[in-house]
Amino acid sequence: MDNICARMGQAIRKIREKKGLSQEKLADMADLHRTYIGQVERGEKNLTLRSLERIAKALGVNIKDLL
Repeated sequence: MDNICARMGQAIRKIREKKGLSQEKLADMADLHRTYIGQVERGEKNLTLRSLERIAKALGVNIKDLL
């Protein structure tokens, strides 16, 4: 998997599942839409830095942990 969007999406999903969060709960915590989180996790969306920051904060990790 050499696509950065797919790698980042996989990292977000792994951390989210490890923390026992649904996509909907993560979306609520990050003030984003649930379908957006799903698209990010599947590598279909190119994250903005602002969205990446929101997701990392909601997951309680540093942005570098998602790279």
